[in-house]
Parts: sequence; structure tokens; C-alpha cells
Amino acid sequence: MPAATHLSPQDIEDLGRELDRIREEVLASRGEQDARYIRRVIALQRGLEIGGRAAMFAAVLPPAWLAGTAMLSLAKILENMEIGHNVLHGQWDWMRDPRIHSTTWEWDSASPADGWKYSHNYVHHTYTNVLGRDRDLGYSILRVSPEQPWNPVYLAQPLYNLALAALFEWGIAIYDVEIERAFRGEKPWDETLDQLRGMLKKVLRQGLKDYVVFPALAGPAFLPVLLGNLTANVVRNIWAHTIIVCGHFPEATRTFAEAELDGESRGDWYVRQLLGSANISGPPVLHLLSGNLSHQIEHHLFPDLPSNRYAQVAPRVRALCERFGLPYTTGSLPRQTVSVWKRILRLALPGPTPARVPAPVPGTSPEPVARAA
Repeated sequence: MPAATHLSPQDIEDLGRELDRIREEVLASRGEQDARYIRRVIALQRGLEIGGRAAMFAAVLPPAWLAGTAMLSLAKILENMEIGHNVLHGQWDWMRDPRIHSTTWEWDSASPADGWKYSHNYVHHTYTNVLGRDRDLGYSILRVSPEQPWNPVYLAQPLYNLALAALFEWGIAIYDVEIERAFRGEKPWDETLDQLRGMLKKVLRQGLKDYVVFPALAGPAFLPVLLGNLTANVVRNIWAHTIIVCGHFPEATRTFAEAELDGESRGDWYVRQLLGSANISGPPVLHLLSGNLSHQIEHHLFPDLPSNRYAQVAPRVRALCERFGLPYTTGSLPRQTVSVWKRILRLALPGPTPARVPAPVPGTSPEPVARAA
């Protein structure tokens, strides 16, 4: 695999063994402290949701509406990012708690859990940033790699990326059905229609809950509660979109040709995850609200480890990157957001495209790297 040409096959094997060792150590040390963490986050999320919806029932008073909407927005962010996303990855299956298990959890999102687990857990995490294999690379509508052929429709991608951010859960629900593959004859229509029916059933349930049932229960406050629920969903969608694109599309991240998968070893796969992902630096509250996807590099290396452990292993991963001369792409949320938007704006245009980012020189990194003690 030519993803990092300065590494020898032995280097890649050694790197893979080091990362396997980190994973095995965390797996062996999971315990009550981790279980307490996820249960506390779930309790916090449910408290915020109950408090937010209750406050909005007094929404004729503007302060109550603002407080209720803010609490519900935070609850929806926590449910999607730190709870739903990570539970559906199987990070907490080891607890053997049927209430917090990847096979039973259905999240507060328009995407049915089963369809999302296939498109995200399997397709995206197996073929990360591989053109033609990873459908999350631009979500089939954005040009985020110079190797993607340009089309005039991409001139509008800065505008429809904004729309995608506001409608993110709905866009992902439609995207997971893979309708375009059915039109190309790559997927049976009966399977596609079955998935479409499941998606529409989930969409209807989500819509009834937030835009009919809870507003109706509020009686005279129907319209303020409806607006508050809509606002909370849009806030959650924009936040989720921002965190996800900042973890995948900053200018320093790499994309890969399908041919680079030939003969890919476990170590090669690790290298591809390192080169195709980016972290977001910030305070603990940012990590919590991002579902610890601020540690996107660690998440792509170890998608099934409990998310609260990513901050613990990140210094070791970063030290390995320095040791093997691999970049460890990280930056603040504003910095990564600007980088993503520069990429989207630049690749919306036709003409010459930038050359592929060269393999790093051993000992270099986009940011200074703290050496392991």
C-alpha cells in the first residue's frame, strides 16, 4: 500500500503491533468506571430532555422557551453523539446491559439504526476515504477530493452543504438507503424499497414525536413548542455535521484510490485511518458534546473501544505518529472548520486540481508533537 511510502513493510507491521497492543490493553481494563460513565451520560441526557420539554410547556414566557430549547438541543446532541453513535458501534456491548446495547438501541435520528450501522460501521469504517468505496466521502453529493471528476453541479456545493448541515439527519436517512445504487443497477430494487419503507416509518415516527405529539400536549403553547423542537433539531444537525466534516475533510487529510486496497494488511489499514482522519482540540466539554469524535483519529483506529478512553490513548497514538514519521492532524474547531470550507470552496471550481498530498518525511507532523515520556 503506497499510503506512506517512507514506511517499510516491517515499519507498518511494527506500527500495527503497537496499535493492537493499545487496543488490547483498553479492552482488558474495561470495568465499572466505564459503565458508570455511560450511565451518567445517559442520565444527564434524559434529565436535560425532560427538563427542556417541561420548560417549553411554559413557552409563553420567552425565558422558559429559551431555556427549554437550549436544554433540548443539548439533550439531542448528547443522544446522537456521545450515546447513540457510540452505543451503535458496540462500544458498550461488553456490559451485557440490554438497555445499552448495539442490537437494541434505537436513536433519536431519522436514520433507522440497522441501516446506519451497515453504511457507517461497516462501509465507512472499512473503506475510510477510499474513492469509489467509502460513500461517506462527500456523502455522494460533495466533491471533497481532487481525484473526484468535476461536474457543474459542484459549483453549488457551498450552498447545498449549508442545507445539508441544517437537514443533516434527514439527508443521512435518505443517503443510507443508497437509492442511486439502485438506479445504477448495483442494488436490487426490492431491497431498496424495503429499506425506503423502513426509513419512511422512522421519519414519520420522528416527525410525529417532535412536531405533533409534544406540541399538542402543550395546548396553548403548541406553536412555541413546535418552533422549539424544530430549533433543537436544527442545532443538533448543524453541530453533528460540523464535528463530522471536521474529522474527515480538513485539507491535511488524505483520500485513497481503490487500487491501494490491494494486499492491505492490518498495519496498512491502521495507516489509512491515521492519514484519513483529523482531530479537534478543545476542552472536555467539547469532547463530551462531540461524542469524543474530536478524537476522530483514535475513533477510526479503535471504533469499538469506549469513547471515554480516547483521550487516554491519544498521547500514545500521537507519540507513535512521531516515531514513525506520520502526520497527526489536529487543530481547534474554528481552524478545522475553516480548513474544511476552504476545501469545499476550492473543489467546487473546475480547472487544475491540487496534487495529492505527498507522503510525510519521517519525523515531521502538521503540528508539534509531544514525545512520549
